[in-house]
Amino acid sequence: MTMTLAALADGILEKAADCRRFMIAIAGPPGAGKSTLADALQEELTRRGETAVVLPMDGFHMDNGILEERGLLQRKGAPETFDVRGFRDIVTAVRRGDEEVLVPVFDRSREIAIASARPIAPETRIILAEGNYLLLDEAPWSQLAPLFDLTIFVGPPYPVLEQRLRQRWVHFGLDEAGIEWKLYGNDLPNGKRIIEGSRPADIAIESFEKP
Repeated sequence: MTMTLAALADGILEKAADCRRFMIAIAGPPGAGKSTLADALQEELTRRGETAVVLPMDGFHMDNGILEERGLLQRKGAPETFDVRGFRDIVTAVRRGDEEVLVPVFDRSREIAIASARPIAPETRIILAEGNYLLLDEAPWSQLAPLFDLTIFVGPPYPVLEQRLRQRWVHFGLDEAGIEWKLYGNDLPNGKRIIEGSRPADIAIESFEKP
């Protein structure tokens, strides 16, 4: 199903009408368009006079040094390569909404997370958390879903995911062998795990349309 950005924003504002803080999870496989949707919703909600901010799960990638020690560097992006507890603690603090919370963001060009790179102010009403595993029905990820007031799953058809992910790694300068490994050794297996193992979302879409 495809939804317009306006319809998604309408639904969010209707559900958030009586909330001082409203937590949204945007989940889906790699290449689904989660970040694009989160950024577009933030822009649309801001245009309508709301306060909204994006909380990216990618900021909780484990450091490459830790992944290398654990033999997981080649699997970076898999569920076991994230600091789930750290993310859960941040989401819990943000949900309370009683003080500013500084959250990390991920710099994909350098493949590192940057600590305390984005402030979330207590007066910001709508939080758009986005990440692959927010609805994954496996411990410890399954502890996250109850922290959100609305869940959205973005799941384009498999060929679309494959094409987008290939373009991503071409953009970052990988050769064909590197692209093949990223796609079939990591990204697409992770995507399959997400699609098959995530709990149902309140809203499930394949894509969204801007006005």
